[in-house]
Amino acid sequence: MQKPKIILGIDPGTQIMGYALLKVEGSKTQVLLMDVLKLTQHKDIYERLEKIHSKVSEIIKLYKPQTFAIEAPFFGKNVQSMLKLGRAQGVAIAAAMHAGILVTEYSPKKVKQSITGNGNADKDQVWKMLQRILNIEEKPQYFDATDALAVALCHHYQSSSPTFVEGKKAKGWEDFIAKNPGRVSKK
Repeated sequence: MQKPKIILGIDPGTQIMGYALLKVEGSKTQVLLMDVLKLTQHKDIYERLEKIHSKVSEIIKLYKPQTFAIEAPFFGKNVQSMLKLGRAQGVAIAAAMHAGILVTEYSPKKVKQSITGNGNADKDQVWKMLQRILNIEEKPQYFDATDALAVALCHHYQSSSPTFVEGKKAKGWEDFIAKNPGRVSKK
């Protein structure tokens, strides 16, 4: 019998970060956790980043997920917002990598396509499909939590595909170079 797999899904944000844990056992999926980390009370961006790193590290320590999936920032017009979002994503990824968990990133369009069949679906359509697929009744207060759950479920679907290749983790520069000799430039 196959061991249950736990997927941690993250919807990064510097004001509200969504997170969710999905347990997959054979063909059965179960939501273990779906919540948000509210950061608006912290005015300092570096304090917010530390809170994100701490929360992700705490979730990893408590639930021991085997995989980590995160939504990639979409390209917007506000450069400052993009930088802040990228930092939030970076510290969440750093927490996962520090714990030795492979990281997979999905575009918002890919997540929506995976859950609803429509890459342009709105948050409410994604939520309604999650309710149906995972038999969830209670609607969370923030869509950030449901977005994180959608990222985790998207990862489950993608990793179940026969064409999916789990990332090969390098254990340092020497290991990376050994595994990727064609990417080394000799000047």
